[in-house]
Amino acid sequence: MKATAAATAWAMALCSCGTSSAFTTHTSFSRVSAPRNAVGRASAKGTLRPRTLNMAVAIPSAVSVETAPPATIDMEGVQLSGLNGLALQPKTFPTKREVMDVIPKHCFVKDTVRSMKYAVLSCAITLSMGGLAAAFLPLKLAMLPAWIAYAVSCGTAATGAWVVAHECGHGAFSSNRQLQDAVGYVLHSALLVPYFSWQRSHAVHHAHTNHMEKGETHVPEMVSHKGFGLQKQRKLFRTVLGKKLGTAAYGVAQTFNHLVVGWPAYLLFGATGGPSRGMTSHFFPHPPFSTGEKGTDLYPGKWKKKVWLSDVGVAGMIAGLAAWASKAGAMQVAALYGGPLMVVNAWLVLITWLQHTEVDVPHFEADNWNFIKGALHTVDRPYGKVLDFLHHRIGSTHVAHHVDCTIPHYHALEATNAIKEAFPEHYLYDPTPLPQATWRLATQCAGVEKRGDMHVFVTKE
Repeated sequence: MKATAAATAWAMALCSCGTSSAFTTHTSFSRVSAPRNAVGRASAKGTLRPRTLNMAVAIPSAVSVETAPPATIDMEGVQLSGLNGLALQPKTFPTKREVMDVIPKHCFVKDTVRSMKYAVLSCAITLSMGGLAAAFLPLKLAMLPAWIAYAVSCGTAATGAWVVAHECGHGAFSSNRQLQDAVGYVLHSALLVPYFSWQRSHAVHHAHTNHMEKGETHVPEMVSHKGFGLQKQRKLFRTVLGKKLGTAAYGVAQTFNHLVVGWPAYLLFGATGGPSRGMTSHFFPHPPFSTGEKGTDLYPGKWKKKVWLSDVGVAGMIAGLAAWASKAGAMQVAALYGGPLMVVNAWLVLITWLQHTEVDVPHFEADNWNFIKGALHTVDRPYGKVLDFLHHRIGSTHVAHHVDCTIPHYHALEATNAIKEAFPEHYLYDPTPLPQATWRLATQCAGVEKRGDMHVFVTKE
């Protein structure tokens, strides 16, 4: 447990390396200067403020900003991030076609050779680290700090291979579908990910981003959640341990749950999935796991067979690990493979958590949601040159990825810049350093409450 906590802390420290500190809503707007927020971000072009407002505003004194955002909803209990409330401002959303039209056409072109080079690069870096560790790091307790450093470094590099497999699942790797699926299947199976099962569930996630009922992964709880929900857990921590210590303890628990437990819990039981599908499994597409309400089965038709095919790949990898352990010992497998795998899993959850959760980014019900609105509520973050290189910019160009997931990662930065320039009032980028942003999510994003036509994270005591 101590090694896991240390690895998590190391990964959080690495986060900060190189980082900088067709639905419409008809509203009348006037352009005003954008307020500068607590982390020093201001828009040179200004932001949009409605001339007339329908709801009262109450900015709590605990919100540490120099200037409050435009009054759009009841802000009691709502905190602000580095976005400074941009996502809460009423605005007319463009259509998907309007957004797609501003992206240069060549950004949609897939280059198989180039994609393969990135796959080889990520695998080569990862395997090289493993080879060096096997050759020079003895399996002794005194070397535990070195093994933790290896796990964090190797796992961070291996996340790049995971991202390449993720592109294969989206059809962004190659126009050769057989080659694409073969590469994705091998890479994901090597990381104990059921390739086709996850390909399907991730497609559902993209199709319903920030949708309160049909979303897939990181769907927030309602404050009115029955039972011992996250809001009640947070309140208990603060009641028993005091406000300051209780909030910190709750944040530690949430960080642990997300980064250590989160990925296995999602694959096995569908944790944080939308309520319309209930409990699901990436390994077994039949009862006792829910097949969802009518029309919402996570694995309809042919996908059930693909789930079993995915299981074969994972089972084959487990068999290979067992054979390795029988010859070299379980400790070697745990040190060389298990440690980095835990870091990969932590990165996956951290990246998606940061992309799709923020104190001032709302979620929507079906009657106030469409695809592009959901996509434009994805948040880009500052990962720095090292992590952008190793992770193929998955965290810093994710808005463009949600607009069209078939854009290869090597074109995503250009697509991002085009979207940002054309739609500055819609593009979401939070400059808060990753460790601070993660802590804010862990301590403040416990549950959402409906305010106007959106669901917003609120802190209720």
